[in-house]
Amino acid sequence: MRYRELGKTGLMVSEIGFGTIPVLSGNVPVLPDYYSPDVDEAVDIMMHAYRLGCNLYDTAIPEEYGDAEYKLGVFAEKVGRDNIIISDKARFMDGNDMFREVMRSVETLGTTPDIYFVHQVDEKNEEETFSRYGAIDALCDLKKAGIIKYTGVATHYYSVAERAAYDDRVDVIQTSGNILERGIIDRIAEKEIFREKGLILNKVYAAGCLLNVFTPSELISGILHWPFSCALIGIGTIPQADAAMKEEFTQKYYPFEQVTEKISELFTPIKCTRCQRCVCPHGYEIHIMLRQYNYFHLGKKYWAMKKLRLNIDEVYENCRKCTDRPCMKDCPKKLRIPELIETIYEMTR
Repeated sequence: MRYRELGKTGLMVSEIGFGTIPVLSGNVPVLPDYYSPDVDEAVDIMMHAYRLGCNLYDTAIPEEYGDAEYKLGVFAEKVGRDNIIISDKARFMDGNDMFREVMRSVETLGTTPDIYFVHQVDEKNEEETFSRYGAIDALCDLKKAGIIKYTGVATHYYSVAERAAYDDRVDVIQTSGNILERGIIDRIAEKEIFREKGLILNKVYAAGCLLNVFTPSELISGILHWPFSCALIGIGTIPQADAAMKEEFTQKYYPFEQVTEKISELFTPIKCTRCQRCVCPHGYEIHIMLRQYNYFHLGKKYWAMKKLRLNIDEVYENCRKCTDRPCMKDCPKKLRIPELIETIYEMTR
């Protein structure tokens, strides 16, 4: 296991971190597989990862990650609290709500987390999050009080990540990226301002979808050239920990066309990097729809179809009527987005 600096926090974090979603108990359809280990089994899995060199463990409040937060607390006591770094998250943007949730996390964990993230910050809730008395202000107050050590913003949106990068209150940014959906991390790599922050990368396996085409070794070695601090891998079994952490992976660059060509052996993918430059005048998130098409064919049929059916009819009708089509003008891959939306619409029939 190699280690990287977490921005300017002074922490050295393992190159591969432990995502705790798969050790929760309960049915979560978005997981690659469902394991539901009991407390002792979950602690054994986390301990195995620790022995492989992992020192960063990421979790969230019970409403999001079930009992994973509690299980992590049990593990922290067993392994020795000072031997690991805990990052925790809550999806609350109001300052009072965030303060309450952090204190609840402290109680559930039985210890104080090192990093606490405002979770799932997007373009609809970012104003409240970044505003005076918003969630980030609350995290700063908790940092001053010694309840947490570092503040964080977790987002799947480049614009939000960039705003966090310019905000002196934020210490660490968590965002998503993998060898297929590389648009956000590619844009981050182009801007020096992000070097001021710790950067944690999630969705390396694309919620397990990419394991249907690539090996863990390919997926991990293929991201190592990007400027992140720690890549989170969801771990639910000891073999999964071994696959992600036992080998010291050699950095390897996979061109995007090579990745999509390999996926084409399974189906014809939409060649979208999810860079999020395809701005729709109606406000629809085109990149998410293109993503769900790929996820559907990569095995996440239930999840992808559920997401698409929320508004695909409305999107399709407005897309047909749109004549300006700014989404196509800014797409670096020159995707014919209206035709792709029609394909997705027909898939949902």
